[in-house]
Amino acid sequence: MKNFLKICFFSILLLLISCSTIKKVVHQEENDFTIAFGSCNKQNIKNILWKEIIKNKPNLWIWGGDNIYADTHDMNKLKKDYATLKNQKGYVSLTNNIPVMATWDDHDYGKNDSGIESPTKKEAQQVFLNFLNIDSTSQRRKQEGIYNSKNFKTKKGSIKVIILDTRYFRTALTKSTKNSKRFMPNVFGSGTVLGATQWQWLTNELENSKADFNIVVSSIQVLAAEHGFETWGNFPHEVEKLKKLIVKSNAKGVLLLSGDRHISEFSKTTVAKLSFPLIDFTSSGLTHAYKGFTNEKNKYRVKGVVSEISFGILKFDFETHKITMQMRGKNNKLLQELFQVYP
Repeated sequence: MKNFLKICFFSILLLLISCSTIKKVVHQEENDFTIAFGSCNKQNIKNILWKEIIKNKPNLWIWGGDNIYADTHDMNKLKKDYATLKNQKGYVSLTNNIPVMATWDDHDYGKNDSGIESPTKKEAQQVFLNFLNIDSTSQRRKQEGIYNSKNFKTKKGSIKVIILDTRYFRTALTKSTKNSKRFMPNVFGSGTVLGATQWQWLTNELENSKADFNIVVSSIQVLAAEHGFETWGNFPHEVEKLKKLIVKSNAKGVLLLSGDRHISEFSKTTVAKLSFPLIDFTSSGLTHAYKGFTNEKNKYRVKGVVSEISFGILKFDFETHKITMQMRGKNNKLLQELFQVYP
């Protein structure tokens, strides 16, 4: 009888230990919140990544710009191109049960590299908002530009997503005359990416944020500035202004997301008086990528460049203040990963 009781005792003990171990393993695999995002999506090409994105069970999908390639001032064409995307089976499956946030870039805004001068930007804004099913009474229908924000609250913490418009107010670029690059930086202090009204809005959004993480979405790269294409680096004073704002605001866990480049990469820098590194996670593109990529300078690059179709994943852990950043591609393959713990 004693032996039987001993066997029962040790069996129960082993069962409790096993359950505890399983529980710990499961906890490690769970995420408190998951964001998927991507950019550069040709609506007439079958997007094979939708089903892979769904495998990651995101709580939110973010468009990073060039959501379609319309390159037009013809609003009828723009509407048809959006409709082509909106009716894609994979996209419908992804967005049926989760919210969608979005910025735009040049190819879904107007013409290539266009900014403040685009003659149909007001009309294009309404078509863009129709695509997102934004209510006709929304303030976003009345304001100039498509910038907006939203708080996502969970039982463990909150995430604020801030969407920037880097097209509507962006002033002229300076064409490069010294080398084969397309653009060169403006004279320091000349021009703007966001415009005065949007800058004030962004200031308020960051300074008043109580969120545990603040995700700032820009269609063009913020940190990488040496490639000679579109980048915040063409307005170096705007980059400095953004860094100072992030420091002054005391906003927690600020992370930058960007697209546009047809490559994916992590850029990372330290900012004076900022208690965490500033990271710009570029994810591009969803249907096509710069497969011929060989080399390009970026002094802020962490790890390598991914030059195949991919999407971005952000996994949030409120307990450890950690974001796991992933680039994933065909068959949901993990292409690159970066971790950041915030104070």
